[in-house]
Amino acid sequence: MQEAGVHDGDLLVVDRSLEPMAGDVVVATIADGLTVKRLICGDGEQWFLAPTNPDFPPLPIDPAEGVRIWGVVTWSLTNLCKR
Repeated sequence: MQEAGVHDGDLLVVDRSLEPMAGDVVVATIADGLTVKRLICGDGEQWFLAPTNPDFPPLPIDPAEGVRIWGVVTWSLTNLCKR
């Protein structure tokens, strides 16, 4: 998610009280794990989790498949001292 300002090893601040909106960077549950993606709305009412890497397709949000929005990323903190 480097294009969104999130880099490997960053500390993310996630606000679970915010209502997710189109364009937000969110943390979502997928198959008993977590992922960070951008929330987008497709045609109609279908919502997707979109990676910033164009080699991967957007993932439809399907609660029946266990895909749920866990929270909205509000801050990404980068460690500048790489010791």
